[in-house]
Amino acid sequence: MRRREFLSFVGGALACGSRDAFAQQIYRVAVLTPSQTQWQPRTFRDALLELGYREGVNLRIDVVSSENELDRLPRLAADLVTTRPDVIVAVNTPGTRAAMSVTSTIPIVAGVVADPVFLGIVRNIAKPEGNVTGVANLAGEITSKRIALLKEMVPSARRIAIFMHPDEPISDLQIKDAEKNAAALGIEPRAFAMRSSEDLKRALQEAVQWNAEAVVRLAGQGFALGAETGRLATQDGLPSMLLQRRDVEAGGLMSYFADQRELWRRAAAQVDRLLRGTSPRDLPFELPTRFELAINLKTAKTLGLGVPPSLLARADDVIE
Repeated sequence: MRRREFLSFVGGALACGSRDAFAQQIYRVAVLTPSQTQWQPRTFRDALLELGYREGVNLRIDVVSSENELDRLPRLAADLVTTRPDVIVAVNTPGTRAAMSVTSTIPIVAGVVADPVFLGIVRNIAKPEGNVTGVANLAGEITSKRIALLKEMVPSARRIAIFMHPDEPISDLQIKDAEKNAAALGIEPRAFAMRSSEDLKRALQEAVQWNAEAVVRLAGQGFALGAETGRLATQDGLPSMLLQRRDVEAGGLMSYFADQRELWRRAAAQVDRLLRGTSPRDLPFELPTRFELAINLKTAKTLGLGVPPSLLARADDVIE
């Protein structure tokens, strides 16, 4: 065998051996989430599959949910650490903080948080210093944009009821964004706290008594009750600005937020890089590049609203 052929053969054998070793090793990814509704499991799994990971072959994913009981998260996180996963995917701010409280060595991917610097998750988005990286959704910076879109749909709306989870750290940032831009938007915002379905119904009653003219659901733990918020708000005659397309499909008026599918694909890509040996400190936090606007025409008709053509033209999803 000639020298060039021999080197080519050896190189090919080594590359094949490396691929075989990757395929044979079973990587363990633990997902810690406040609830099953607050992440995109199918998108995440499909993205990992495209990257070469197959559950039961070279990947195991363990999902642990606190079922909306945030005080359970630290204990669940501690239990997860004892199983020694290769990477922890921590969903939203409460999940990320819980994971950070129990390990400084296992790589953590924060699965969609609002502002990692404001929340104290990292000091620098571009250069995380510890064991945490992830993806952000800019929720705190787009609240006024979401209200502006709602006002474009309902120009006469002035009193805006803001539904928020009082234990969600990012709620304050979103409320401040709304209050800072209230004069420019021509609104009077008021926050209504809720943690459960019963709280939501009470908050809606209070908003109606306050003569609210529209409802805005904040990001965070609000994902868990988004669909119910839209449906009940419509029943009470209140236009609603929600967070996800499925909330609008359930009967809400409209939603505007970062594309969750994009963010969860990028979270999967970060998991891939960590499993292949990249340090979290070398993986910058990623920011959204795509935001989605969804409008329910049937709900608009129910509420007696005409959808401005300019707004309709910008919609990514129109539900009829």
